Amino acid sequence: MTVPIENVLAAIDAANAADPNRVDTPDGPAPAALAYGQRMSAELDRLFPDASDVLRIAARGQHIERWVLRREDYPEGKAGYLQWRRDQAARHADRLAGIMAEAGYPQDDGARVGTLVRKEGLKRDAEVQRLEDVICFVFIRWYLADFAQTKDADHMQRIVDKTARKMSDAGRARALAEFDMPPAWAAAFAD
Repeated sequence: MTVPIENVLAAIDAANAADPNRVDTPDGPAPAALAYGQRMSAELDRLFPDASDVLRIAARGQHIERWVLRREDYPEGKAGYLQWRRDQAARHADRLAGIMAEAGYPQDDGARVGTLVRKEGLKRDAEVQRLEDVICFVFIRWYLADFAQTKDADHMQRIVDKTARKMSDAGRARALAEFDMPPAWAAAFAD
């Protein structure tokens, strides 16, 4: 039996359409989580057109209902931030597995999406690395410029350095070829 991925993607979009946060898109303001998921899918299709259904679901749902678990409900500082990120990843994985089960996907596929969303095996698992490369491309393409306006130059350089470190060699090379970056940022992708 073939399970149509379209049902899962539609369920993710329906969930994310409830996001009260808005972002500007070429079509006007849109729910932030919905726009993010659709940007992730578009970037995945562009970078890895041969992606598996599991990777397509992980990309579209990586931030499913992200607004539900609020950062301000966690302690300030790095430890609070990291705990919030871990809790978000676990929640996203569980939510996606539930949607997949409802659509008829095997439990193993739901578990695999969880592995991808939690980024287990980054740099060792090819699909996890593909997802991370897509995440980084979406960040650079859609969010980096606005983000840079809120941080000082040193802080921004650390963020760019960290982004580049998470990417594959091929992803960094492609980012250098596709994006016009200040020399200090470009240097992070050249290493």
